[in-house]
Amino acid sequence: MTIAWHITTGAGIDGLTRREHPATGAALPPGSVRVAVHAVSLSFRELLVARGQYVLPVKPDVIAVSDGAGAVMAVGSGVRRFQVGDRVAATLFPQWRDGPLTPESLPQLGGTLDGMLAETVVLPEDALVHVPEHLSFAEAATLPCAAVTAWNALTGDGRGVHSGQTVVVTGSGGVSLFAVQLGKALGCRMIATTGSPAKADRLRALGADEVVDRHADWADEVRRLTGGRGADRVIDTAGAIPDALRSLALDGHVALVGSVSGDWPQLDPRLLFMQVATVRAVAVGSRRQFEELNRFITEHRLHPPIARVFGFDQARDAYHHYESANPFGKVVIAVR
Repeated sequence: MTIAWHITTGAGIDGLTRREHPATGAALPPGSVRVAVHAVSLSFRELLVARGQYVLPVKPDVIAVSDGAGAVMAVGSGVRRFQVGDRVAATLFPQWRDGPLTPESLPQLGGTLDGMLAETVVLPEDALVHVPEHLSFAEAATLPCAAVTAWNALTGDGRGVHSGQTVVVTGSGGVSLFAVQLGKALGCRMIATTGSPAKADRLRALGADEVVDRHADWADEVRRLTGGRGADRVIDTAGAIPDALRSLALDGHVALVGSVSGDWPQLDPRLLFMQVATVRAVAVGSRRQFEELNRFITEHRLHPPIARVFGFDQARDAYHHYESANPFGKVVIAVR
């Protein structure tokens, strides 16, 4: 038997259901890999799925959670990239290998496809990447959604950030924390916003050069800190597009990740023209981008911040903690 946690979108966190499944046979479909899941991590999308607010389709009674890492147990015929014992993580969009996101690439784990909150999973070879050897399974499980999104936001527009540029990151959620680490390692001056004085020192320790109060006029403060020029790039996880544009240098870039509050302020299009700005919506990233990220993490020996680890039987507790505790770092569920 193998155990998995299921959810139906809109059922809420308490709708998570633990269920036993019969063990699958030894034979695997060609091109597929059986993975013993060691850890999964929660991202904001999991709360949106539970609340019935996720923007992409979710099938009924799906095995929950997109992000997970584990060890290869067995491989089907034709598999060339992996062998038994390899440490792997799954891509959120298994069919998005490279290039732009297309309609054919939209099926996602924990959405239209069963996810990773299970003792074992079977996935196509193309859905997996090798994880950095210096990371634990818990750390590797934090990468597929938040870290890949941050990497895409920093590098995925064809121009990317460059050493010496100024990047603003809003908030201290998972994407923001990864963006601070990655941007600093890329040589950028990192400015973070937060509403919590207690988090300011932790953001600085992670790599932020400056931390500004998001409850004040942070766009004006960014301009002051940059001598009136503004930031080269803003990674906006708060849906604060007008403020992001006001803080931007001419010909700057806003990577729009989402709005954790659910609010979307009205945007005056004249701001776009005044700043000659580019605004790009960022939807995680491709397998190629995940592999690039892993090489960069390995080169710089980066470690994801983890706030708390729960046991597999505590999946609902982990969700509730993630929703209510405003954690600094990722919330992980250890499967084994």
